[in-house]
Amino acid sequence: MIEKVAAITGSTRGIGKAIADALAGEGYLVVRSGTKPLDDANYIPCDISNAEDRERFFDEIRRRYGRLDLLVNNAGVAPLERLDLLQTTEESFRRVLDINLLGTFFMCQRAANDMLAYQSTLGDYRPRIVNISSISAYASSVTRGEYCVSKAGVSMATRLFADRLARHGIPVFEVRPGIILTDMTAPAAEKYRTMIAEGLTPVPRMGRPEDVADCVLALCSGRLDFAAGQVIDADGGFHLRRL
Repeated sequence: MIEKVAAITGSTRGIGKAIADALAGEGYLVVRSGTKPLDDANYIPCDISNAEDRERFFDEIRRRYGRLDLLVNNAGVAPLERLDLLQTTEESFRRVLDINLLGTFFMCQRAANDMLAYQSTLGDYRPRIVNISSISAYASSVTRGEYCVSKAGVSMATRLFADRLARHGIPVFEVRPGIILTDMTAPAAEKYRTMIAEGLTPVPRMGRPEDVADCVLALCSGRLDFAAGQVIDADGGFHLRRL
């Protein structure tokens, strides 16, 4: 008998993989997802910017497992090229927002509808949604404006779905990673380490994917369900904006 099913998008590496591994350690049957092949019986590929892929993803979860207890929207991309705000292209803007914002929004929508349907058939069913955004939701970075706009949108999407689903007992949360050592940040890791050493963050180190995973585990524990729409800043204290 399947106890709990968690689906994590963008979970073949980095933060998503750490979240998937942590949830597996907590007893979830973990559905990993991405756009590249992965040798895993519970892997379901999905380009979240594609409507047909999204529908196929959730249909397959229903067919295989008959439930979805947790969706973690982690999939996201950075611009292919960092350009000054005055040179940002429409092509790059559309690509980043289609994946990071449009994809996340409609993954939430489909998951919400499925979870509401599962509530009518499953006993002791307490589903949740967690969106992974970024400190870029509020911190300006003028060489990747499209990324900042997309993550600000994810923050508002979290608020909207948290509001809409709270009455149904489906909490929706957000985790905002800061400077986390992943493939995305690796090219600038030395620059970030220098900035952190100079006092950028109260916690004097770069974050690890496991730091973000720990925040997701906390949100999925059931102890924060009354805190609908809660945001956890996994950022070493960057959000304190100290003088």
